[in-house]
Amino acid sequence: MDGTQEAAATDTVMGEAPSGVTAGEGPQPPSASEGGGGMENIPATLSHGGKFIQYNIFGNIFEVTAKYKPPIMPIGKGAYGIVCSALNSETSEQVAIKKIANAFDNKIDAKRTLREIKLLRHMDHENVVAIRDIIPPPDRGAFNDVYIAYELMDTDLHQIIRSNQALSEEHCQLSTDP
Repeated sequence: MDGTQEAAATDTVMGEAPSGVTAGEGPQPPSASEGGGGMENIPATLSHGGKFIQYNIFGNIFEVTAKYKPPIMPIGKGAYGIVCSALNSETSEQVAIKKIANAFDNKIDAKRTLREIKLLRHMDHENVVAIRDIIPPPDRGAFNDVYIAYELMDTDLHQIIRSNQALSEEHCQLSTDP
């Protein structure tokens, strides 16, 4: 059995307790149905000794640290990744988590990802989304996907541009205040 098969064999599907394990032993995040929100159909699987949770979102594995509690809700999909909302149990803050799959397969995309992280880490403005967390990979030796947790916003620029609402002067204004 290789390392991948071994890890898969030790993973636990949410809602199933391994035989001989009682409630309260080890990290057991609540099931997706406990948080409400209508996305109960997204199964969660504990991985890497319960330190990470895996979800199948749009046919892609979405794996985040166990501090991000269900229900995890898909909120968007674009050219650079999938975005889901989740609750950070340490801060009680709803966040948007973007998965950038195979971030290092293409040198240009890897640079874009690094640039995004570096720029947003230094920006502090109410109209610029803030990075809350860079989620570490479960296995640094097989590090392919990048997960970035952002503050959860009501909308995104694409939705504003696409909407029929007329943009006011205030919408278009560029603030030069520090």
